[in-house]
Amino acid sequence: MRTFEGRAMGSPLRLSVPATTDAEAGWRAVLDEFELSEEAMSRFRETSELTRLNRLAGKTDSVVVSGRLRMALAAAERARRVTGGRFEPRVLTALDRVGYRGARLPWVAATPPSRWSGAVVRRTGCAGLTIDHPIDLGGIGKGLAVRWATRRLERLGLSDFLLEAGGDLMTRGAAPDAGEWRIGIEDPFGAPDPKAVIAMDPAGAAVATSSIRVHQWRSDGRLVHHLIDPATGEPGGAGLQAVTVAGPDPAWAEVWSKSLFLGGADAIGDEARSRGLAAWWVDDSGTLGMTPAARPMTAWVAGEG
Repeated sequence: MRTFEGRAMGSPLRLSVPATTDAEAGWRAVLDEFELSEEAMSRFRETSELTRLNRLAGKTDSVVVSGRLRMALAAAERARRVTGGRFEPRVLTALDRVGYRGARLPWVAATPPSRWSGAVVRRTGCAGLTIDHPIDLGGIGKGLAVRWATRRLERLGLSDFLLEAGGDLMTRGAAPDAGEWRIGIEDPFGAPDPKAVIAMDPAGAAVATSSIRVHQWRSDGRLVHHLIDPATGEPGGAGLQAVTVAGPDPAWAEVWSKSLFLGGADAIGDEARSRGLAAWWVDDSGTLGMTPAARPMTAWVAGEG
């Protein structure tokens, strides 16, 4: 097994793959896919397509964008609709306001969530796009990059690998010991041992985690984080520290982990069960919860041996 490590989209990037002649080619494909995705979707990069689009938010100027950014915007719009608006990319000004700033943008007054209406993107003519509010594609963008990089690896003939980008990952095939890949759910309070271990489906599975452990800071004397509730324009997820979701696709695992997090500790169990999601969560007391769909995938739980 060979492991390649780097950094992309603000997160550690790692590929673990059997030591075949295609291993180096696989890593080059991953780096290329993430670079293309970052240039299209990063709100932190001054030269990205998304930054160019955000700088014209609220204006009539249309912007011609790549197919990659167009697909990402379409995915974000679909996620907004499917989650009933809980997943919402138009939170960039709220992120800026609490101190999680990206590329420089013209000053834009933060629009109250009650005034967000209609689609995220408006199309002008055949190719141009306009937006009314600046957009953040951070979470779903990274999930899409993992999805697209996975497809590149498969086209190269790689059938056994683990691709990680921070809290978003994808596995295919068998681990080095010819068993299933096993993924630890990190303790958001920093304990060295995981809260639980997930046994991944050899046919392929994705895992995404939304957590406030890393992106948490003080702003105006209060503790804030980067997961913004679109209903209030403020950091959300009352009572929760982290949510992990497993499923077939990394972008949708990301969408659901964030959406469930923002629903808060009181709602997460019922909502995740009603949607049939394999979900794990850690609340403010450090207690681990999981859905019935998650239990068969759980190989080990802290305190249960």
